[in-house]
Amino acid sequence: MKVYADNAATTKISDTALNAMMPCFKDVYGNPSSLHSVGQNAFHAVRDARAQIADILNCKSDEIYFTSGGSESDNWAIKGTAELMAKKGKKHIISTKFEHHAVLHTLKYLEKNGFEITLLDVYENGIIHIDDLKKAIREDTALVTVMFANNEIGTVQPIREIGAVCRERGVLFHTDAVQAVGHLPIDVQNDNIDMLSMSGHKFHGPKGIGALYCKNGIRLPNLIEGGAQERNRRAGTENVPAIVGMAAALKEAADNLSENTKKLCEIRDRVIDGLLKIPSSRVNGDRTARLPGNVSMCFEGVEGESLLLYLDMVGIQASSGSACTSGSLDPSHVLLSIGLPHEIAHGSLRLSFCEENTLEQADYIIEQVPPIIKRLRDMSPLWERLQKERGNA
Repeated sequence: MKVYADNAATTKISDTALNAMMPCFKDVYGNPSSLHSVGQNAFHAVRDARAQIADILNCKSDEIYFTSGGSESDNWAIKGTAELMAKKGKKHIISTKFEHHAVLHTLKYLEKNGFEITLLDVYENGIIHIDDLKKAIREDTALVTVMFANNEIGTVQPIREIGAVCRERGVLFHTDAVQAVGHLPIDVQNDNIDMLSMSGHKFHGPKGIGALYCKNGIRLPNLIEGGAQERNRRAGTENVPAIVGMAAALKEAADNLSENTKKLCEIRDRVIDGLLKIPSSRVNGDRTARLPGNVSMCFEGVEGESLLLYLDMVGIQASSGSACTSGSLDPSHVLLSIGLPHEIAHGSLRLSFCEENTLEQADYIIEQVPPIIKRLRDMSPLWERLQKERGNA
């Protein structure tokens, strides 16, 4: 059996998205900035896609700006706000310890350039405390940026409450919602969100396309200079096929959100319950405030990389954490941030499901993982030492 369980890294493009894109390669191929009919056909395709995305997020069309993906959207929102607010003497930014590196590395860049960064604790369950945020906000706080849902352990933050605190204190609020868009209900108005980042390939759209929601009235400096595209805010000829594909994929996800959520929660919970029967295993993050398709676990005495290789041999594609750091031998900063020691954090497994996965695949995972864990532990000096310390050897 083949099981693709790494959808948090990327999803397969849907037939709906692909079919929407095809005319843009052969018929609607014009430059949206051109005044002739071929160009205007492309312009209208982009316009309609923008309106479709805005409708799903409950914002205005002119608050959606197309980018190359989540990382660019994060950089634009954070660097742009920093530059904007520094002119007002505000050079303090609040975030969390387990953000995606697109956020953390951007914050490090700003820190080297005179900004002060406060990273909130996320505790064992992977969720911030609202009181910590309230205490951290200062008169010179320029921005709060907190991810909607974590890309590794899947925990979902109390975004609406965070946004409400920021509104009350007059601080701009940005959320990296790359893992959440298409998988959780999002309403930027009711959720008190000023800026939001998203990426098409996380919900069965194409790669290389994303968007930034930026509330009207927030005039971010341009991240990319050049032509007059995106209402003079983001230069570069629009990627029309990808924009259209992302919008089609998001509409399909939104239309089926309730049904998909129910199915994914059933798969997720079955896998977690099954794998928790393995001795010295644990779930990372909150059991309920988490993405419907996310399973994140650690197994003592096991190296995550070896576990992934053995799983691939039996047809299961998974991850030990973020795809952006999969080449690193260091334990995940996300797992360390929730208090796991290095030796346990090294034995992590992330399974991320989509609506194409099945309960039969869940049972196959539950069947295949335990003997692989046993095999790896039989070869592990760390596991042998742990057993001796516990008197089990």
